[in-house]
Amino acid sequence: MRETERIYFCIDMKSFFASVECAERGLDPLTAPLVVADESRGRGALCLAVSPFLKSKGVKNRCRIFEIPSYLDYIIAKPRMKKYVEYAADIYEIYLDFFSPDDIHVYSIDESFLDATNYLKTYKTTPLEFAKRLLREIRTRKNIPATAGIGTNLYLAKVALDITAKKSPDGIGFLDEKIYRDTLWTHTPITDFWQIARGTANRLRKKRIYTMKDLALYPEQPLYDEFGVNAELLIDHANGRESCTMADIKAYKRKNSSVSSSQILFEDYDYEHAELVMREMVLNGCQELLRRKVVTDRIGFYVGYSSDSVPSTGASVKMNEHTASYTVILPYCIKIFRSTTHKNIPIRRLSIDFGSVIPEDMESYGLLIDKEKIEREKKTEKTVLGIKDKFGKNSLLRGIDLQEGATAKKRNTLIGGHNGE
Repeated sequence: MRETERIYFCIDMKSFFASVECAERGLDPLTAPLVVADESRGRGALCLAVSPFLKSKGVKNRCRIFEIPSYLDYIIAKPRMKKYVEYAADIYEIYLDFFSPDDIHVYSIDESFLDATNYLKTYKTTPLEFAKRLLREIRTRKNIPATAGIGTNLYLAKVALDITAKKSPDGIGFLDEKIYRDTLWTHTPITDFWQIARGTANRLRKKRIYTMKDLALYPEQPLYDEFGVNAELLIDHANGRESCTMADIKAYKRKNSSVSSSQILFEDYDYEHAELVMREMVLNGCQELLRRKVVTDRIGFYVGYSSDSVPSTGASVKMNEHTASYTVILPYCIKIFRSTTHKNIPIRRLSIDFGSVIPEDMESYGLLIDKEKIEREKKTEKTVLGIKDKFGKNSLLRGIDLQEGATAKKRNTLIGGHNGE
């Protein structure tokens, strides 16, 4: 390793939810046939995770229950998001035994980046030995199998995890820029590479770019014409370069922020019941604005339909006010919903976004708004938030939450949209 070269780890828990359920049952995730799914949703329920053993038998992750071959015997475990969060926190504690928080970036519930550069001399070890030690600690303490990518930058660590580690007997891959070019420049499909989504791949294909080598050798200006500033990232990644460091991640502060939420409905909803859920989402969103002490002047609401039978609908509008008031915001959302939503097509997904949020002391209203009424509403809602924070989200419900088709009461018991036990 060169003196100025950094070493990053990207560590991923294998089939995390399924591995946790195996660990809870005293089973080995590598040999136990287990899927995580909610049977109460029927045979079409989505499997959130399948154990590594079932993957080796050809069962695909995120499949439906009915897609699992009937000749396989397997355990079905109901999702328990609270339990998975607890395990993730425990694994983070393991990292803290070796690293400063400044050198850890939690990328997702089951994946983290670690800057190992300054610890190799401290522990008198090599990158490979250090990575193996971390994986052993996780396996020993929590019975969760993990894989790791080691790279000389964050991008290479992630690609080493996603592509190289899968071919390694010990589940650990290593990449520097030279190894990346020598071994992965012609790898296909190009969507295996971090941040190359299917849409990006389709746009590259139109330019006859099928591999990272094709991308690296392609003239730069047409790429900038096609992708704008994002072309710089594509070009750097094609060459195995990444300028972002752990310090950059820790120092990053968003210039613009928003408050948003979305939900997949428990079943197909008709137009009237979907509007009820929309009103619940607006209320919850306004409470979140109050919780964060911010206000917004831009609202977006979008609707997705069952089986993607038609394209999603919705719109974003700029309000005349900067506010967190449900009374003010709701009419805008009702107008969007009623003017853009198909009335005779089953609805399955709803999402709302409050954009361009700013501190609440910058709220503003037109002359026709009853500001005293707004202040009374804010005082009431802050009292409601205090009660919910102390006694739980379902400790205080409104009439709208008890109507047929309302989802807030049930969703308040979920984590990440799944069972929150």
